[in-house]
Amino acid sequence: MSNFQDIFMDASNAANSHVCVGLDPDPELMPVSDIYEFCVSVIDATADSAAAFKPNLAFFEVLGVQGFASMKRVVEYIHNKYPGKIVIGDGKRGDIGSTSSKYAKALFEMWEFDAATVNAYGGFESIEPFLNYREKGVFLWCKSSNPDGSQFQGDEKTAGIPVFKKMATLANDWNTEGNIGLVVGATYPYELKIVRDLAPGVPMLIPGVGSQEGNLEESVLSAMSKSGANFLINSSRSIIYASKEKDTFQAAAAEAANLLQVKIENIINSSSR
Repeated sequence: MSNFQDIFMDASNAANSHVCVGLDPDPELMPVSDIYEFCVSVIDATADSAAAFKPNLAFFEVLGVQGFASMKRVVEYIHNKYPGKIVIGDGKRGDIGSTSSKYAKALFEMWEFDAATVNAYGGFESIEPFLNYREKGVFLWCKSSNPDGSQFQGDEKTAGIPVFKKMATLANDWNTEGNIGLVVGATYPYELKIVRDLAPGVPMLIPGVGSQEGNLEESVLSAMSKSGANFLINSSRSIIYASKEKDTFQAAAAEAANLLQVKIENIINSSSR
């Protein structure tokens, strides 16, 4: 059985893509009323350009039972129609061991995600239940894309060893089964390079290049490692809401995802010359 790191690279290579499309269905922004219809329309429109899809659990949970049912159907739809794509459950779950074991079982067995974002604030015991699923990806929240994240995580100006550096170092040490990844925001390309140096073989999930205006080129170059381009650039709102018109949102999403894919691959190709 392959570990997640192999699955991650296979998905990227098969799609010739490092794009992850974030699925954040918001009834106030969607051009159609049904969240399942909206999500599968976006998935179909962007599947040629994406290696992964990332449902954000909050946008489904807020809708209650209907939202949960729709999320389950969305995950099943991707697995059935696009079996080579990675489906990442973005909920940043994490707690002490007994509770984390339930979170892990829910995300990986109940919801059938291929990977999940996890909060390791509780230390190794909080993520160990997730790591026991060797073929599943565990993306640890390392350096978030929002400005206030630095209050705890630190940044390049922080004296001593900031939390984001310690998280990267520990992730590299803990990655004995090849199923740990790191979430690092594109809004911090300098710190992203530091994380890459500390965890050279650990896959990255990089949000923040769209509406948060993270630097795409600097982030891609910072995320490159000697072992290759083992990262995904996530974009959510700038793709799925590229148009808010019912007749054009699919075409606009397809165009936005394709443009992001092309830009990333051009940066990668230029860096290897």
